[in-house]
Amino acid sequence: MEITVIRKVFTGESTISDYSVNGVVSGFILEDRDRGLTTEMPLSQIKQLKVFGKTAIPNGRYEIAVNFSNKFKKFLPLLVNVPGFDGIRIHPGNSEVDSLGCLLPGTERQKDRVLNSRKAFSALFSQISAVIKKEKVFITILRDEETFAAFAAAEKPVH
Repeated sequence: MEITVIRKVFTGESTISDYSVNGVVSGFILEDRDRGLTTEMPLSQIKQLKVFGKTAIPNGRYEIAVNFSNKFKKFLPLLVNVPGFDGIRIHPGNSEVDSLGCLLPGTERQKDRVLNSRKAFSALFSQISAVIKKEKVFITILRDEETFAAFAAAEKPVH
């Protein structure tokens, strides 16, 4: 199973993506602010650019496991081997304050928010749970580079 996340909306607070499951568009994902991290960067560079609890994980491809979350006291999807990050999960939430680097699904989006997150999470988790014992589940996180470049340019003061 392949989940594809394409980051498209960038603000100083959050990142909102479209996501699809096996090529079928399924909704939106909200994350913390995208600071341009990629899995190709050295770990030292990721750690230098990362702001704890306020940074989206590096673009890249990750395997998903499902295990018990001590924080949430239930089984949740976990992204495996995210460089510079620990405990990155997919779980319900509506804004970047709910994220701490995690991915929050929703069926609708607003500025810095996703809506109907519990409903979207339930649907996605059902899909993951249905196949994870039979096949590996991966998530690929990409960035709309043109939109990101425009956002990054606007963020930098002009001298």
